[in-house]
Amino acid sequence: MTNAINKILIVGGGTSGWLSAAYLAKRLACNKPGSVQITLIESSDIPTLGVGEGTVPTLRRTLAAIGVNEADFMRECTATFKQGIFFRNWAHAPSNKQEENEYFHPFEHPKNTELLPYWLQGHAGDQNYSAAVSPQEHVCRAGLGPKLANDPGYNGRLNYAYHLDAGLFAEFLKKHCKSMGVEHVIGTVQSVQQKENGDITSITCEDGSTLSADLFIDCSGFNARLLEGCYAVPFINKNDELFVNKALAVQVPYQPNETIPPYTIATAHEAGWTWDIALSSRRGVGYVYSDRYTTDEQAEQVLKKYVGPAFETLSPRKLNLHVGYREKHWVNNCVAIGLAGGFLEPLESTGIMLVEVGVQMLANYFQRNGNFAAARRSYNELMRHRYEYTLDFIKLHYFLAGRDDNDFWRDNRAEKTVSDRLLDKLAMWRSRPICGYDLVTDYDVFTLGSYQYILYGLGFKTELQLDYPHGEFARKEFANITAASKQACANLPSHQALLSSIYAITRSKTE
Repeated sequence: MTNAINKILIVGGGTSGWLSAAYLAKRLACNKPGSVQITLIESSDIPTLGVGEGTVPTLRRTLAAIGVNEADFMRECTATFKQGIFFRNWAHAPSNKQEENEYFHPFEHPKNTELLPYWLQGHAGDQNYSAAVSPQEHVCRAGLGPKLANDPGYNGRLNYAYHLDAGLFAEFLKKHCKSMGVEHVIGTVQSVQQKENGDITSITCEDGSTLSADLFIDCSGFNARLLEGCYAVPFINKNDELFVNKALAVQVPYQPNETIPPYTIATAHEAGWTWDIALSSRRGVGYVYSDRYTTDEQAEQVLKKYVGPAFETLSPRKLNLHVGYREKHWVNNCVAIGLAGGFLEPLESTGIMLVEVGVQMLANYFQRNGNFAAARRSYNELMRHRYEYTLDFIKLHYFLAGRDDNDFWRDNRAEKTVSDRLLDKLAMWRSRPICGYDLVTDYDVFTLGSYQYILYGLGFKTELQLDYPHGEFARKEFANITAASKQACANLPSHQALLSSIYAITRSKTE
């Protein structure tokens, strides 16, 4: 026996809660008579976590789908463009004998992934892989934006995502949700009422008020107030694969005339790495580390050295990171989205992306009659695999890193800390190039190009076993990409000029 789904209650705000509310409200047309009613309850005293403040390009499609104007979003969230990540000092620790090193993970797919074996044979000259197969590294090194100011919203000449202020983003989404008919309640959950079969019927707040619903979405953060509190769903801890479990975060003011780079900088340090994210109003900087390999005091010194003199006036925010995911994300009539379902550290900005995956799948699986038995099984299988495969991709960065200055890095290269699935792939890729058949499109959220960028940015060695006879064609293709890169650098505006234009256009429309 199933119950009709007329009311959805989202427990918890922040990015996960409000993004879920916005997407469901749009897909289910909750502002129309007779449609599903969506309510979001959040406590007034729980701050937004806001780790990373970086995103991946999927957010463009999500924001467009919920009807958000790109320029309005950027202005209200102090957002900038993100075209990829520069990874610095991952290949080895800088020293008197070895200079600093870096490689780039661009968001623009390679112009042709079949060029990889020819790059391995040297047909692109001494260019690194990302520079040889995509214009985006050249564009980013020149400090340029991914689009022209008059390009339509969410459309660019190159693929891109955003840097954003997570707190402002939640507020922006909240306003948008209210315009779509989502009800907003301020309150703290005190107790949860359930049927004999385990279905949740209502929640009672500390002020004595009660909210009932037919479907409950748990966006209550790491505590997972519903999924953990009502169903005790086990948390699969992955600290034995991804060692980082703490972070220190600061908001760094800009210095006069400081430029805003259109990419994230992820710099490796003795027992972790720093993120450096440029918003329009400030930089967000943080050190992600493992307390098994360093102390909190040493971590603060690393962050202080990275930030420089400005650090003296700042107070780092301390964060505990729970790396892993729930064994199930959907139990009875409760679905966990965001941190309540899992977290895999901010290295590749997967936090918001996994929220998008979760709510979009839920919207596609939604049935008004509440007959969700089959949907639950499929949802749980797909979400678990997405976490597993995403963890593999993140682990790849650590496993291939060449640093040897701390047990943190040495232990990360131990095969016992890597899934058998990833070890099998690496074994194949040592004797042949990675190809599309190696990825499972239902589970892998990162593309073939992304894997290639990380593998060969970190110097992975592939000994080709076959003959690749189209060298002349490949050289022409590499030359065409070089020409396209020069043309892109000549035509695209500076990141600063693009932001100024977009912000000014938005103001002229709203003032």
